[in-house]
Amino acid sequence: MDGELVYNSSLKIFSALLLKLSIPSAKTDSNFTAIMRVLLTGGSGFIAAHTLDVLLKHGHSVVTTVRTQEKANKIKEAYPDTPKDKLDFALVEDIAQPGAFDKAVISEPPFEAVLHTASPFHFNVTDVQKQLLDPAIIGTTGILKSIKASAPSVKRVVITSSFAAIVDGPKGLRPGYTYSEADWNPITHEEALKDPSSGYRGSKTFAEKAAWEFVEKEKPNFTITTMNPPLVLGPIVHYLNSLDALNTSNQRIRDVTLGKFKEEIPETGVFLWVDVRDLALAHVKAAEQEDAANKRFFVVADYFSNKGIVEAVRKNFPEYKDQLPGPDVPGGTRPEEIYKFDNSQSKSILGLQFRSFDEAITDTVKSLKAVGA
Repeated sequence: MDGELVYNSSLKIFSALLLKLSIPSAKTDSNFTAIMRVLLTGGSGFIAAHTLDVLLKHGHSVVTTVRTQEKANKIKEAYPDTPKDKLDFALVEDIAQPGAFDKAVISEPPFEAVLHTASPFHFNVTDVQKQLLDPAIIGTTGILKSIKASAPSVKRVVITSSFAAIVDGPKGLRPGYTYSEADWNPITHEEALKDPSSGYRGSKTFAEKAAWEFVEKEKPNFTITTMNPPLVLGPIVHYLNSLDALNTSNQRIRDVTLGKFKEEIPETGVFLWVDVRDLALAHVKAAEQEDAANKRFFVVADYFSNKGIVEAVRKNFPEYKDQLPGPDVPGGTRPEEIYKFDNSQSKSILGLQFRSFDEAITDTVKSLKAVGA
């Protein structure tokens, strides 16, 4: 299905659904087992790699999708003592293709939960519709269709969305306003096509809206839960072997260590962050806990700034002192007046205790050094 058609169809009825974040039509299972068979999509991605680690530590049996056998081999090498019945792989080369997940959702023993993290997040695109909107929208609706058709045992689906689906960018810093799970980005399809940055925000917004609409219209045997993190920082997985393959969020930490902030610290952009390990735990807990069903979670730790990254590196890694900007170098600070955030639901329902910014930056730099930073 064409991504624009999905979006337009979704928009027609979605205004009536914005307040229906707990959707009663989907069924829940009060006897949901503690140890699950889980399908994790996008297994080699930054968030998914940490989520896989949490799933295995919690004792779950995981099949993760990858685009190539080479990626599967790298993940398997990172878990040499994990048997096939606890960690296996399914090849899904292009999530934007119709029926991409039809085979992946079929398993013996059958899946009980699906964690869908696979979605593009990069700005090196020439066609926003084909490279950002379609993979996100069609990938999300496609896996939900496949689950409904071929995996009736699945009771929980957790989807990685974004703060991009919450924030109203054109309204700027909005001093005094508090963002929460009740907010939606009002971006239009036309606005999303303007540039890759807008395309990314649109892709996350339209894909999440399409997911909620699917549950409302199709009334499947599973519930959905969405994760809406802001900038995701934290250590890279140890089997990532290239600094050029970093997730977009961590590139700014890499650039600090490489001396790219020495003359001027870039503006921060998004001023909210979360550690990838806390976000990964949130995904798993959302699948494990019945009271997380049919809810959005604004998973955010606190405010930060690019200047704060520089100061954390300066404090903990004196070997980088020659790469760091001096105290008078301009840029990178956080404004005094900025929107507030409400992450209380992530704490009260998922029980999250967020890591500190200093810990996140320190552990990230250590992981970068391990691959040559």
